[in-house]
Amino acid sequence: MFSEGSSTLFDAAVKRQSSNTGAIPLAERMRPSQLDAYVGQAHILGPGKFLANAINRDRVPSMILWGPPGVGKTTLGRVIAARTKSVFVPFSAVLGSIQELREIVSGARERLSYKAERTLVFVDEIHRFNKAQQDAFLPHVEAGTITLVGATTENPSFAVNAALLSRCKVFRLEPLSEDALVTISKRALADTENGLGGRGLSADDDAMLAIAVLARGDARRALATLEAAAEYAQSRGEKNITTSTLAASEERTPLLYDKAGEEHYNVISAFIKSMRGSDPDAAIYWMMRMLEAGDDPLFVLRRMLIFASEDVGNADPRALMIVMSADAAFRRVGMPEGLYPLAHAALYLACAPKSNSVKNAWQRAKALIEAHGSLPVPMKLRNAVTKLTKEEGYGAGYKYAHDYEGGVVRGETYLPDAIVGETLYVPTDHGEETRIAARLASLRSTDK
Repeated sequence: MFSEGSSTLFDAAVKRQSSNTGAIPLAERMRPSQLDAYVGQAHILGPGKFLANAINRDRVPSMILWGPPGVGKTTLGRVIAARTKSVFVPFSAVLGSIQELREIVSGARERLSYKAERTLVFVDEIHRFNKAQQDAFLPHVEAGTITLVGATTENPSFAVNAALLSRCKVFRLEPLSEDALVTISKRALADTENGLGGRGLSADDDAMLAIAVLARGDARRALATLEAAAEYAQSRGEKNITTSTLAASEERTPLLYDKAGEEHYNVISAFIKSMRGSDPDAAIYWMMRMLEAGDDPLFVLRRMLIFASEDVGNADPRALMIVMSADAAFRRVGMPEGLYPLAHAALYLACAPKSNSVKNAWQRAKALIEAHGSLPVPMKLRNAVTKLTKEEGYGAGYKYAHDYEGGVVRGETYLPDAIVGETLYVPTDHGEETRIAARLASLRSTDK
């Protein structure tokens, strides 16, 4: 159990590291103990945000920190304890028992009574508690004996029982941005007390970016990658960490891919052109290049949604439905299983017949509007909803299509008078558009 003489586990870790720094992972050594050193989560810790204000005013409520691994949940708990001068007591949802919780609460009650000192109980993986274990916290949270900070990677609505959840504020932590991960890695490389600063190493900007991309929002993973690369560089007598160092230390070549730079646009262009060229092999290759390099799968899905109408269109109307279904499936299952609907959609689009007639149609319509402005709606097409509009001739001469054979009024026109005869949609003879083209040819031949 956590000793009375220490304020946080972080302090204890620092003491241990002084005698054997190499035994403690870099990610643990680099945990900040102060709020101003905490990187990321500006949406809850930025100026004026509720949690930031609560910490600064020392009015922190019991809370659930919800987010993926490596985004700072445990670190934030320790920072809160240090900033609010609370005793930080960790409690494992995997290893802890009800008896241990009773001991923690007893100690917290004594500290509060005799020292006016509060206790922050940090429960990692709180979703692993059963209902009875979670209920054991309720009276002590309600009485203010402890401040509970639970951390979970699962949706608290399903993982934490309603009674406990109603007494806690939920804060969602997001995956760290690449900029944040680069900042964290650079800090670790320069820190001479807890980081790698004493080793005299430097790192290329490309290597730092590659570490951030490979980490995929996880600071722990980024620092583990940096530490492995540093060890490898030192073993070879090198002083600079490069992408080659990373490739060798990870036994995997990092994919350099600046999502805001030229390579991003090159690869997405290759993906789209491969699908347009009906090459499923190239399409799946370029899609996996994007995803392996850390691109957002939802961005890839958006591009495929556009492609389904722009480059397939009515040649295969099912294409859009396939991609929409893939988008819905991905949002439900996430990664890595979401690769299946992503690949399904990309391969379908690549193999589908192609037509750009949808794009051409709206572009022709746009050009006519720009050329002619807002042409008046023909009187027969106007909606006669009042007596006055009927008297003005609205709707006069309109022919209801369902009253005619085949549901078509032969020879009728629906464009503004000034552009009657313009053809905007020209279907191809590819796929389903072959049938559409034949029908339109029949209809249009009777129009003239």
